[in-house]
Amino acid sequence: MPDNEEHVLVIPASVIDSIGRIDGFQSDVERFLGPILQSDQLSYQPRGAMEIDPSFKQLIPYVVLEWTNDTGQVMVFAYTRGGGGGEKRLHAKRSIGIGGHISREDGDDGKDAYSTGMHREINEEIQLGAQYTETQEGLIYDPSNEVGRVHLGVVHRFVLDSPQVTSKESDLAEGCFVSIDELRQQHDQLETWSQLALDALYA
Repeated sequence: MPDNEEHVLVIPASVIDSIGRIDGFQSDVERFLGPILQSDQLSYQPRGAMEIDPSFKQLIPYVVLEWTNDTGQVMVFAYTRGGGGGEKRLHAKRSIGIGGHISREDGDDGKDAYSTGMHREINEEIQLGAQYTETQEGLIYDPSNEVGRVHLGVVHRFVLDSPQVTSKESDLAEGCFVSIDELRQQHDQLETWSQLALDALYA
């Protein structure tokens, strides 16, 4: 194992199973997330090993950016995953989620690793110039594919007061705000987590 390999925050699948079942989108955030983040079973493990070990779930903040235009139409920031440093297995999929892994360094100096990691990922991926209010909307677990089997998504909604968002990475191509109707038309092109989040948040 390389000494410089990223170590990411994970929770044993058995801890989640002891709380309840998550299959698709689970809106009862408080029931699951509090016990998970407070568990003494949380640890940082080498990312490479965790990508192929479904007995652990990597915690992934998944931030949906929402803005309402002058006509009252709700718009959501969407992009196409490019070939940069992100998850190669999701390449060319459309997404409405910003975020990524929580790394061991995010917890340095007694920091709240989860919150620090979420905001680090946001700052790495986009330039966010708007003010916003934040809510936690749900959790996503999708065991139907090899990516979903090893990740647990935590969906956050940022309601922005303006559309001041630009992509900072090549991995976020064609980033812009689009209407809910347009996203529904692109449903089959969206990655599974985005499909689940879209259906749950904008039914």
